[in-house]
Amino acid sequence: MMENGDVSKIFGENVFNLPTMKARLPKDIYKSLVKTISQGTRLDIEVAEVVANAMKDWAIEKGCTHYTHWFQPMTGLTAEKHDSFIQPTEDKTVIMEFSGKELVMGEPDASSFPSGGLRATFEARGYTAWDPTSFAFIKDHSLYIPTSFVSYTGEVLDKKTPLLRSEAAIDKAAKRVLALFGKFPHRVVSYVGPEQEYFLVDKDLRNKRKDLLLTGRTLFGNKPAKGQEMDDHYFGQIKERVAAFMKEVDEELWKLGVLAKTKHNEVAPAQHEIAPIFSTTNISNDHNQLTMEVLKKVADHHGLYCLLHEKPYEGINGSGKHNNWSIGTSGGELLLKPGKQPEHNVQFLVFLAAVIKAVDDYADILRVSVATAGNDHRLGANEAPPAIISIYLGDQLAAVVEQLKSGHGVKYDEGKLIETGVESLPDIHKDTTDRNRTSPFAFTGNRFEFRAPGSRQSIGGINIVLNTIVAETLTEIADKLEGSDNLHKDALELAIQIFKDHDRIIFNGNGYSDEWVVEAEKRGLPNLKTTPDAMPHFKSQKSIDLFTKQEVFTKVEVETRAEIMMEDYNNTLHFEMLTMLEMAQQEILPACLKYTKFVTDDLASKKALGLDAPKELEKARKLTSLTEELMTKIDALTDATAVPELDAFETGMYYKEKVIPAMESLRETADALETIVAKDYWPFPTYTELLYLV
Repeated sequence: MMENGDVSKIFGENVFNLPTMKARLPKDIYKSLVKTISQGTRLDIEVAEVVANAMKDWAIEKGCTHYTHWFQPMTGLTAEKHDSFIQPTEDKTVIMEFSGKELVMGEPDASSFPSGGLRATFEARGYTAWDPTSFAFIKDHSLYIPTSFVSYTGEVLDKKTPLLRSEAAIDKAAKRVLALFGKFPHRVVSYVGPEQEYFLVDKDLRNKRKDLLLTGRTLFGNKPAKGQEMDDHYFGQIKERVAAFMKEVDEELWKLGVLAKTKHNEVAPAQHEIAPIFSTTNISNDHNQLTMEVLKKVADHHGLYCLLHEKPYEGINGSGKHNNWSIGTSGGELLLKPGKQPEHNVQFLVFLAAVIKAVDDYADILRVSVATAGNDHRLGANEAPPAIISIYLGDQLAAVVEQLKSGHGVKYDEGKLIETGVESLPDIHKDTTDRNRTSPFAFTGNRFEFRAPGSRQSIGGINIVLNTIVAETLTEIADKLEGSDNLHKDALELAIQIFKDHDRIIFNGNGYSDEWVVEAEKRGLPNLKTTPDAMPHFKSQKSIDLFTKQEVFTKVEVETRAEIMMEDYNNTLHFEMLTMLEMAQQEILPACLKYTKFVTDDLASKKALGLDAPKELEKARKLTSLTEELMTKIDALTDATAVPELDAFETGMYYKEKVIPAMESLRETADALETIVAKDYWPFPTYTELLYLV
């Protein structure tokens, strides 16, 4: 437990981090390992032997009996197979051993993980390989070793391996550009700070709803009388039960070395957010997976359940994962930091131009990176950016770009103060850019905030795409500028030309408005509203050329990933459809019939006494009509369960065009019945209970 609020006493205590390594490893071994971590050099097996022994001793001292290679398959979750440290001896006892070979490589069964057809079911062999750039940690009395995951034939089966490849791509491309400016850093890396939104619900109430149990979202439910209209939950006082949960989450994450920084209530009732300090993207990816696991685990301790679905409640704001992305050198220079005079900072303008060009050229592939069945419910609603990808630069930076394009010189407004009108309050220094919550890709000072990702998504896939598309445009820029006789002039002219050529992607207005949809179409920007609309773009020739050129995916890996993501969408819709039918047939319909009988029996009793009961008669008729309508719509959805034998992409269109409309229609009738069926008869907790009894 943390004492006296001093986080430093517990931070990283369960991590085999640099201070722990330095204290436990011989000096030469430590230096070799640090070189691998900082520069990406290959690790010698003899070094791994020494590291493994020290890691094992440290873990055993902390109560561990097992180790696991912790990897991230294409499910978007994490996976682990635990082995004990025990080794038998000749005298029938055991000793605790852990070799360098066991540290460096593992062999989990790969047959049951998504492969998109790369492996037949009977081809079970797969390998995990230690990622020394992400620290091992202890959780639940096991030593967790972050690893990549590949098939027996060498194709990647995970999200970490291509993420590391994309880091290598952006390192190579950015260093070529920086060399033009006389800078030669050891490495260029991307950084991410993922803000994580989530809902909490009372666990007992959640367990009474089959939809929440099986799908993570409510398939039925009428809006509560009070939703989020009063804006009284956002940044509001945190309830005592939730505060206790958040405190434990922070402490568990700090022990694991996660830089958990911010926590607050979000817009919707029972919705919250946790945000970390920036880390390198590989570390942030691992830490975000840990954050989601810890949120779930700690919620259980407090009689709560953490909902990470993008849209657990209809008509209530959904949850996203804001991916704050930037790039910088190993020396600490952020390459997207404008400085005091960005109009004269040619290096910044070149990197800014590279990002703008990347997002415009590959808007369709960037859209695919956030395409899931859950996120389709959220994107484009009045709570999240639209499915149309655009860039927000902010008024001041947009003015710089516009004036550079016009050639009229630049008047850059910086450092303005906001007048509060109260002398006792300190001056407020105005940022150079506002936040645009309606933009999917907004510049926020020294980074871009990609607001479109869904709350359940692994940030691995998102940042693979971001890193790769920016690496591609930086490569194109380096190709054009290398050999220049007047770099400053040529680089500035190239940046300005890119601003002109890709002007259509920049939009500083309201992304929620209907006018923007019309305007975006005029500009020729893609509006890929759903996953089935977007996913074919990932296996296009343009996409294959991009990923193969940057050596992030092979052609086969691109195609199989598209297949995996499409199958995930189809499977999600399939079990949602079946869950909905089960709830409607086994719970809602019997409740409606039972309540209708109660109303009609009461009506018959009054008529037997000679009493006129027009209101009861009207209610009985409405109940009967809606219940019959419910049965008709149950039949229609049942018919839709006969999914034709098609490929994954055609099947996705079937679910979009046939199944989803039938589900929405059934829900509409069921939700109408919820408003007139007495609470004692309704078979599961309502939105009012789920959102307010936390």
